[in-house]
Amino acid sequence: MDRRLAEETFDVAIIGGGVVGCAMARRFTLEGARVALLEKATDILDGASKANSAILHTGFDAPPDSLELACIQAGYREYLEVHEAMGLPLERTGAYVVAWTAEQEAALPEILRKAHDNGVPDAVLVDAASLRAAEPHLSTQARAAIHIPGESLIDPWSAPHAYLQQALDNGARVFVDCEVTGGAFADGGWSLETSRGRLEARHVINCAGLYGDLLDRNLLGESRFTITPRKGQFVVFDKAASTLATAIILPVPTARTKGIVLFRTVFGNLAVGPTAEDQQSRTDASTDRETLQSLIDAGVGKIPALADMPVTAIYAGLRPACEFKEYRISETPDRNWITVGAIRSTGLSAALGIAQHVFGLYNRDGKGHRPIESPSVPQAARLAERFPRDWQEPDHGEIICHCEMVTRREIEAALQGPLAARSLAGLKRRTRATMGRCQGFYCSARLAGITDGHFKITLAPEVGDD
Repeated sequence: MDRRLAEETFDVAIIGGGVVGCAMARRFTLEGARVALLEKATDILDGASKANSAILHTGFDAPPDSLELACIQAGYREYLEVHEAMGLPLERTGAYVVAWTAEQEAALPEILRKAHDNGVPDAVLVDAASLRAAEPHLSTQARAAIHIPGESLIDPWSAPHAYLQQALDNGARVFVDCEVTGGAFADGGWSLETSRGRLEARHVINCAGLYGDLLDRNLLGESRFTITPRKGQFVVFDKAASTLATAIILPVPTARTKGIVLFRTVFGNLAVGPTAEDQQSRTDASTDRETLQSLIDAGVGKIPALADMPVTAIYAGLRPACEFKEYRISETPDRNWITVGAIRSTGLSAALGIAQHVFGLYNRDGKGHRPIESPSVPQAARLAERFPRDWQEPDHGEIICHCEMVTRREIEAALQGPLAARSLAGLKRRTRATMGRCQGFYCSARLAGITDGHFKITLAPEVGDD
């Protein structure tokens, strides 16, 4: 039986609810387009966007004169413009690209030149003494560094949630559990087949991340790139470790990867990662003991005091790498289709800039949309340690997750509305419940009761008849 997902025909259907898709929905909605976002998972941010290092990059080391650099710079500027109004965290920690060997030290002048050419003029070379004065817990093996003051820490999940929430508040629609399985272009528009029914849209933007090449192949008949997922494993140290580094500690990058980073999080931890492991699976985000131990050893080698710090959590994410080094953003104008593919580790920083660029492609000949004059601006959930938290406010109910100080009121709010958490993973990203020292050991029972009836897969164990 043919059924329509929505009665209206949308100007734009955005396929994929990662950070880029959320930013895209916001930009197109604010510009006056009627937007639908389709996400095949139960919750948004469930693919490549669920695991990253949460750094807002300046683009100092991006490929010169590239689209990636332009999008990072534009995204960086827009985040600075909107973060206060939307209640999004920003910790201006700066970063050091640290050389640990003579060979790496010899590479620093070229990295500095590239940073200046990329429009980051405040990047400076510092010697070992200056570096140790700024970061006294670093190993004495550090030889020199480049300081990039503009590198900053943000929340990897509250930002895209806020982007999409602003789109929804201003008229967009979101459909989760909605996999695009096929479609046809005819008479100037798309009829998309989904697991929830048929959706009509004049234009389609492919933001499908790890599946972007497959979506192009399925609906266009060909893809101009092939995704080879790149796994990145991370180790998260206890909150006490966050005092051991002030800035982000970056490695001298290689041609293939930015390398392993030591970074504080806005949630009060210190993390090490990611690795760069190419694989064929688009779903395997498992970790392994040997790799995790190598990350711990790398962290201890750079900050010796980490040897005495417990590990709170481990995780892995998949980046949509491909055979090309740059983003694969392309138009298929005769079928009203734009592909936004292979957005790798810089996607969080570049998302707002990518959305600006893609809207420019879409609107090159003018589509007649009228930008919203006074758009509604949502407030993001306050999860960063340096923000006033809900547990500090009156009448918050009870504290459910004591490790991360998550209140019942926060959990109940996350279970409501069009972006309601529909899984434990979604609830974690909305509230940080179960993400602390005990990893849910003490609060899971309470969460099972509170979330009963809200999740697609219940947390409560099934009790059989006697």
